[in-house]
Amino acid sequence: MILAKSDPSSIRVASDCLSSGGVAILPTDTVYGFSASVSESLHAGDKIFRIKGRNENKPMIQLISSPDDLKTYTDMPLPGWLLEKWPGPLTVIVPLKSSLSSTNSTVAFRCPGDLWLRKVIEGCGTPIYSTSVNRSGKKILETMDSIVEEFGQEVDLIIDDGDRHGSVPSTIVKISGGNVELVREGAVRIEIPSVQI
Repeated sequence: MILAKSDPSSIRVASDCLSSGGVAILPTDTVYGFSASVSESLHAGDKIFRIKGRNENKPMIQLISSPDDLKTYTDMPLPGWLLEKWPGPLTVIVPLKSSLSSTNSTVAFRCPGDLWLRKVIEGCGTPIYSTSVNRSGKKILETMDSIVEEFGQEVDLIIDDGDRHGSVPSTIVKISGGNVELVREGAVRIEIPSVQI
């Protein structure tokens, strides 16, 4: 199914698709992304790995609907100079709470700048996975025609928001032991202060 983002039902349709275990291609504040509910009972993330041909040991970003949602998953506070970049195209890698992981796992979270997308996430009631729309190792697809041609038969829903020429992925930082490390320079410019948290 292909639906315009401008359609009044698009938020509900996208949320329902993800909540039922489907995989959708959604516009974000950066590039188009494969999305699926993070709910462990749905195992929807596995579908994305199969579609992309991606190594399952390479984790996906999880999108949240509000900066406050981060407190549910980590005890690591974001410094104010980073928090002011949210909502926006900034991804932060933080350790999960010990109650959520017994292996000192880390997860990459982003609160996207697109209000439409945040409402979709809120409607799901869980974070959603997000990873760029392309086969693993291939170029990120920027046009709706190329996305539909390549993946139209493999996903449950595509939300059309026009072409995304020259879009830049999110900036990624890792927070560990009170320090912030730049992992990938992207859409947000980060200047790490000499005195950190």
